[in-house]
Amino acid sequence: MINAVRSGGNPISRLKDFPAAANESGVRAGPAMSPSWRALLAAACLAFVRPLAADVFVHEDIIVDPSPSRLSVCHGFSCTIVTQVDLTPAQWAEVSAPLAAARSGPEAERAQIALAIARFEQVVGTIAGTAGDMPENRPGSDWRAQMDCIDESTNTTTYLRILQRAGLLRWHRVVDRVTRGFFLFGMPHTTAVVSENAGGRRWAVDSWFYANGEPPVIVPLETWRQVRWRPEAPARAARTP
Repeated sequence: MINAVRSGGNPISRLKDFPAAANESGVRAGPAMSPSWRALLAAACLAFVRPLAADVFVHEDIIVDPSPSRLSVCHGFSCTIVTQVDLTPAQWAEVSAPLAAARSGPEAERAQIALAIARFEQVVGTIAGTAGDMPENRPGSDWRAQMDCIDESTNTTTYLRILQRAGLLRWHRVVDRVTRGFFLFGMPHTTAVVSENAGGRRWAVDSWFYANGEPPVIVPLETWRQVRWRPEAPARAARTP
């Protein structure tokens, strides 16, 4: 795995022990295991782990109690690269701005959540080098900038936790990620999830379908769980700030 620490867009230090990345089953991802196979294996492991325990991330150095000044960003397929990011006050103000406005209820807040996640991706993309992330698993010019659903769901959960800890989620709370499909029933796919405070209805917050900086799709989890479900809007090109 490659680990980088960056502050306000400037690298502080860089440690490399690639390709010694391990997935949740303990299988080490060496040169013979391509990023796409690492993604499938990680998603499959998530499918088995989910009913037994709380949300389990692919690598132990992913920050599970993130803040604007201390968060981790996964990229390179299944968190092969984990970049530690420190947002400046100005950057935090930019990503949190969509949720600063008053909202009338859960539906309005979900729209603001989508905008905030898009802002996070735009700001973090310039810091972590992921601004060129393409929709879904489409190859880009640099594999290190690309994200599969493990990367996307991990990062979106991180951003949502930061917003929640800042008191900016009033109608929802962040819950464990969910994985659908398991090869015979469709390719495994994982999403971040929020739950309505009133009633507990869960909503998928899925950034994987679109390019970096585009608002994620937010749909009822029961809709998203349909193995072949995908958003009607076509994927768009990667966006940079």
